[in-house]
Formats: sequence, C-alpha cells, structure tokens
Amino acid sequence: MNRREAIVALVALGAAPFAARAQQAGKVTRIGFLSTNRAAAPGILEVFLQALRELDYIEGRNLLIEYRDAEGKLERLPVLAAELVALKVDVIVAATSPGALAAKQATKTLPIVFCVGVDPVADGLVTGLARPGGNVTGLSMLAPELVGKGLDLLKQAVPGVSRVAILRQPGAVPEHTEKDILREAEAAARTLRLQLQFVEVRGPDDFDRAFSDVTRVRADALTVVGGNMFFSQRRRLAHLAAKNRLPGVYGLREYVDAGGLMSYGANQADLFRRAATYTDKILKGTKPGDLPVEQPTKFELVINLKTAKDLGLTIPPSVLARADEVIQ
Repeated sequence: MNRREAIVALVALGAAPFAARAQQAGKVTRIGFLSTNRAAAPGILEVFLQALRELDYIEGRNLLIEYRDAEGKLERLPVLAAELVALKVDVIVAATSPGALAAKQATKTLPIVFCVGVDPVADGLVTGLARPGGNVTGLSMLAPELVGKGLDLLKQAVPGVSRVAILRQPGAVPEHTEKDILREAEAAARTLRLQLQFVEVRGPDDFDRAFSDVTRVRADALTVVGGNMFFSQRRRLAHLAAKNRLPGVYGLREYVDAGGLMSYGANQADLFRRAATYTDKILKGTKPGDLPVEQPTKFELVINLKTAKDLGLTIPPSVLARADEVIQ
C-alpha cells in the first residue's frame, strides 16, 4: 500500500463512526400505540409523548407513531392490534391490559409494553412479574390493599360514614384479582366498623338502577371496583353520587377531576412516563421478557373541596394536610 492509499484508508476508518452515527440519526422509530378509549383520558397520551421527547424520540423527526383507538369498544381491539402487527412497527405500546392481550394474541415476536396492567399474571400477559418471559412487559397498578386504604381515608374524611356501597362490574377484572380486592375491602371494613353493600353494574344502562339499589340499602358512601367502564363513565358516576348526596372514594384522581370527592391510588401519569422508559430500553435491544413488570411507586391522595362543600361536608384539617392535591 502506497502513502496515498494509506491516507485514504485512515480517513475512511475515521469517518466510519461518523457515518454510523449519521445513519442511526436518520433512523425513524415506529411505535404502535393501542388505546382502549383515548377520549377517556386525553392528557395521559401527552405524558407518554413528553417522556419520549426527553429520551430524544421526537414525533415527526425520528419517531412515527401509528395510533389505533378502540373508542371504548373492546371487541375492536383484536383487529386494531392486527393492523399494527401488519405495519411491522418496532414496538406496540398498549395503554391497558385488554389492549395488551389483543396485541399478544396478534403477535408472539413484536415487543409489547403495557402502560397500566391490572393483574398481568392473572390476565395471562406474563408468566411472572420478576421475569415476564415472552414478548410482553410493562407496568402494573395491582395493589388490592389500596381499596382498604381508601376506605380508611374515607372514614377519616367523613367520620359519620357507616355503610359503603361497592359498585362492581362482573368480569371487568380477573376473578382472582377481584377476590383479592374484595377480601381486602372486607378486612378493612371490619377494622373500621363499616358495613359493605355490593351492587352490580354490568354496563352504563345499569347506572340508574344501581343507584336506586344503593339508596334502597341505605348506603351513605360509595366506592367502585372495576375497570374501563367505570372510568369512561366517571363524570356520570360523579353526577349521580352528587345527586344522591353520596361521598365517594376512588382509585384514580381522574374521578376527582370529574367531580368525585376523593381518591387514593397509583399515579397513572407516572406509569405512562415509566412506560416510555421501558419502550426506550426495548428499542435499544433489551428483550421484553428480561424487563421485570414494575408495580406502582407513586401514590396520591386527591380531595375535591368543591364537591365536599356541595355535599355539606367539612374535611378535617388532618386529612387535608395529607393530601397531595386539593381541588378548590
């Protein structure tokens, strides 16, 4: 090799890393985002996108997102999941467990991240939390003990409460999970000397009948056990609770934003932020089956003082002092 050839070779070697970086910079990542009902929580998606931006995934520059939304119709999820698989996206991000299940049935190879899983093991999404195995991982909000904590806070906020109606949608969560939740609720009720009244609500058409049942059993407060149906109907739920002068405690702050009295539970926005981190790790080569399913790390107590005033309630200062947010 003569001197000129040696110089050319060295220049080429030096340029190679830059070329590789340029090629990587020009790569467009494709994410399939599968929503169960995007309109039910419009701000949550922006939390996920902002977390991606902080990880240098910019939609319209190096990121393309294929959005699919079931609009609350769970039977549409399998078709939408199959569409994302056919598009050969790099990863499918499912907002909820039903979406993740539909995606898992559609593909055994594409990585899947769920943002809010109820009970991923019982749902059949993963074989275990520590080592999920397969092509699915994500964030779980399963914490059956939270319903007991919620009842405790409700009793502290409204000391006169003695009988609580638990609205439940049969089949909305796995049977094993529901049993755990109801067992925790009953244990807390015994400690708090509360009577529980279970009222079934199979769908939105049952709401008026359900509240008639709540009135008939003389409940003086309520809570809910269920999934997407109650969440998507939370404004109507809050309206009926106010109409019947029933203070309520819920598992997500969105119920309080909609007019419910108080909530205690996992910070849903935090789960979506962490889902973006999981997505980034997978895009960089980590296998979903090697990423443990993580449970909530942030919990929040939110109180709506406007609702308390409308109900004629005065929330004790000791409870207000513990609140992460108070809506005036």
